[in-house]
Amino acid sequence: MTDASGGDQTIEVTDDRGGERYVITVDGEPAGFAQYRDRGRTIAFVHTEIDDRFEGRGLGGRLVSAALDDARSRGLAVLPFCPFVRGYIERHPDYLDLVPATQREQFGL
Repeated sequence: MTDASGGDQTIEVTDDRGGERYVITVDGEPAGFAQYRDRGRTIAFVHTEIDDRFEGRGLGGRLVSAALDDARSRGLAVLPFCPFVRGYIERHPDYLDLVPATQREQFGL
């Protein structure tokens, strides 16, 4: 899905639909994931995790932005149960439209 160079590293985000998670890799090594529940026309993000070895590199933000961009391209509504995803949307209001207006108050958005 996303293949970008982070200096001399290759960072990639892929959707593991069977595992219901977006996975971010650095030079082919798994660095973290955003777990979700596929609800048809809605995707519910439930947990995001970056391996301690990769902390502090902005990978969580890159992972979530790629996942939200993918949800947008697929026409999916987003339910950000995961606090990291919810916080990301709060800091990047251009993604707010992905959360149904009737659900935003539930997430404090």
